[in-house]
Parts: sequence; structure tokens; C-alpha cells
Amino acid sequence: MSFLEHLEELRWHIIRSIAAVVVLMIAAFVFKNIIFDHVILAPKSSGFFTNRILCQLGELVNTKLLCINTRPLELINIKMSGQLTTHIAVSMIAGLILAFPFILWEFWKFFKPALYNNEAQHARGAVLIASMLFFVGVLFGYFMLTPLSIHFLGSYQVSAEVTNTINVRSYIGTISSICLATGIIFELPIIVFFLTKVGIVTPNFLRKYRKHSIVVIVVLSAIITPPDIFSQLLVSLPLMVLYEIGINISKRVVKKQEKERAKFMGDDKSG
Repeated sequence: MSFLEHLEELRWHIIRSIAAVVVLMIAAFVFKNIIFDHVILAPKSSGFFTNRILCQLGELVNTKLLCINTRPLELINIKMSGQLTTHIAVSMIAGLILAFPFILWEFWKFFKPALYNNEAQHARGAVLIASMLFFVGVLFGYFMLTPLSIHFLGSYQVSAEVTNTINVRSYIGTISSICLATGIIFELPIIVFFLTKVGIVTPNFLRKYRKHSIVVIVVLSAIITPPDIFSQLLVSLPLMVLYEIGINISKRVVKKQEKERAKFMGDDKSG
């Protein structure tokens, strides 16, 4: 295929990806009651799953600190078209999240013909694993980080004279950024796999800079979570586990490459 033919092929993959996002965006727009009442606004309620579990845990250890989001958080809209634009924005984000596996699949179909047979075989299942990691990250951000962030940021006061009345766009922006950030961060093992395949990173490199990675993880956790130790640990620990998984993945990739190289050299000498 010529360069222009490749561009034409890529264009159709992008068009199909956008079409999937638009279709799911329309579906999310139609079912706004489910999206808003049961998903977006649920974490600020005391009856939310995470809030309930933490409060029950607090009762067991005899501390009220774990009972979060017990006071209703008031949300306001300050623009005439604010609720409509918020509805559209949330629908777009929902469409993008739900269409993520299809988008990965489309780009995988575009790049697959450029791979050798053994490379395509080794990368089999990458779309499924990447999609699962993304959704696990999104769910982790939604169920674990979002309630803590709402409780901390919604109840924090510089003075008793200042009342928190949160703009709905600010509330939704916080939830969206947390969930999307954790979804992307949980792709770390897949990123390590492909970087090892192309020779950019090695297991020794990852082990050498393990201490540096811990500092980066802590800083990153501080950025995407409210500034309290519990939330930062809640994010840092899974990321450290993912980093260690990445080291093992990189080790396996390098070992497999060395076996293939040794087999090739042996066949070359015998020939």
C-alpha cells in the first residue's frame, strides 16, 4: 500500500471510532436519569456502596472518621444553558469511556498488518487486556478515589464563615478527571510490554529506576487525589504493584526474545 492508501485506511478506522463514540454518546444522552442519578451523583450520597462500607468499618473499629459524605453536598448551576452543556459534556465522556475497547480494536486492526506473524501472535489478546485494565482503573477511581475526593474537597473549609456550594460542572470535572486518569494509569503493564518489545526499556532498566519510580508514583498520586495520606496510599500501592507486574512482563518479553534469537542463530549456523 502507498502512503496515501495508508492514510485512507487510517481515516476509515478513525471515522468508525468516532461513529462508535457518537452512538454511545447519544445512548448516554437519552438515559440521563441513569447516568446522573445513579452514576454521577451517587458517590456524594451516604448510601453509596463505598461510603456505606467505610462507615460500617468505622463502626467496627469505633471511629466516626470513616463515615464519609454523611452531609448532603449541594450542587448548583450558575449559567442559563449550564445544565444542557453539562448533559452534553457528560454524554461525550460516557461515550468515550464505553467506546474505548472498540477504538483500541480499530487501531489494532490498522497496525496489525505491519507486524510479523510472531509479533502479532505475541500481541494477541492485547486489546482485551488493555480494555480490562482501563475499566478496572476507571472503576477503581470511581469507587475508591471519587468518594474520598468528594468528602475531602466538599467539606474542607478555610473558615466557618465560608460555605461550600459546589458548581455542578466543577463536581463532574473532578469525577471525570479522576476516573480517566486512573483508567490511563492502569495501562502501565501494556505500555511496558510494547516499550520492551521495541527495545526502549528492559527489566534491568526498570529495576535500576525503581526508587525513582516510587517518587514519581507518589507525586502522581498527590496530583490526582485529595491531599491526605490515606487517599495517596490508596493510589500509590496499586501503582507500585502495577510497576512490579511491568518488570515481570518486561522480563518475560526479553527472555522470549533471547530464545527466538538463539533459535535463529542456531538455525543459521546449521544452514
